[in-house]
Amino acid sequence: MSSLRASLLRPRDGDALRAELRAAAAVANVPVLFGGEVQEGHLHLSEFLGTRTNGLKGLLIPPSSGLGGRVAHQRQPASVPDYSTSMTITHHYDAPVLGEGIRSVLAVPVLVGGDSRAVLYAAVREATPIGDRTADVLVQSARRLSLEIAIRDEVDRRLQMLGVLDANRGTGGAAVTEGIRDVHAELRGIAQSVSDGPLQNRLRAVSDKLARLVADDSPLDDGGVSLSPRELDVLAHIALGCTNNEVAHRLSLGPETVKSYLRSAMGKLDAHSRHEAVVAARRLGLLP
Repeated sequence: MSSLRASLLRPRDGDALRAELRAAAAVANVPVLFGGEVQEGHLHLSEFLGTRTNGLKGLLIPPSSGLGGRVAHQRQPASVPDYSTSMTITHHYDAPVLGEGIRSVLAVPVLVGGDSRAVLYAAVREATPIGDRTADVLVQSARRLSLEIAIRDEVDRRLQMLGVLDANRGTGGAAVTEGIRDVHAELRGIAQSVSDGPLQNRLRAVSDKLARLVADDSPLDDGGVSLSPRELDVLAHIALGCTNNEVAHRLSLGPETVKSYLRSAMGKLDAHSRHEAVVAARRLGLLP
C-alpha cells in the first residue's frame, strides 16, 4: 500500500527537471538547454529546449562517458568550449551532438545526498565559452531541483516507513493517516520557507495531493470555499494539535498573525471552533 501511495503522490521528476529548464531559458541567453535523470548510474537524456533534431533524444549515457557521464560520475560541473576538439571527454556522442550543431557545452549535476540524480546542460552553436551568467542560472536551477527531489524522497521514505509500521501493527491505516497528516503539515511549512516562487507552488501542489490521498473518495462539494495558502498552512498545524504559539514558531509567524489566519479560515468554513474548522476542511478535501 505504501509504495502505491508513494507512486500516486510523487509526480515525475522529469517534469520538475523540464520546469527548471524552462525557468532557466527565461533568463539565460543561451539557445539550447537539455537534461535528464540519472538512474542506476546511467544518464538518460529526456528533456530538450531549443534543439533542432532528435539525435540526442533518449540517449543513455554510462558513467564517465561524454561530458554528461563525466559530470554525473565526478559530481561537479564541467564545460568544453569546443566539443569537437575537446581532449577532456570521450567522443562517443559526436554524431548526435555535432549533428545538432552544438559546439560549446556546460553540464551541471543535480546532487541529492551526494549522488547525481540528474544533469542539466546549456549549449551554444559557436565555439565560445558559456558565459558566467548562464552558468550561474544553471547552477541555481540545479540547486532548486536538488531541494525538490530531496523533499520528494523524504516524503516517499516516510510514507513507506509508515506503511511498514501499519502492516506490522495492524492499525487498519490509522498510523499511515496520521503520518500523512504530519508530513503534509511539514511540507507546507517547508514550502513557506522557500523563497523561490515556482518551487514553493510545486511543493504546495504535492501537499494538496497528500490531502486528496486521505480524503474520502467523494469529498463534499466545497461550495465555493477557497482557503489561502497561509490559512491552509495554519489549519494543517492546528490539525496536529499545535497551539497558536507552536504554529507561530513552526511557520515563523507572530501569534497574532496565526490567530488572524485561523479566524479567517473559520469564517470561510462557517466553523465556530478550531476543531470544527479542521473537520470541515477535511470533509472538503482541503486537509488530509
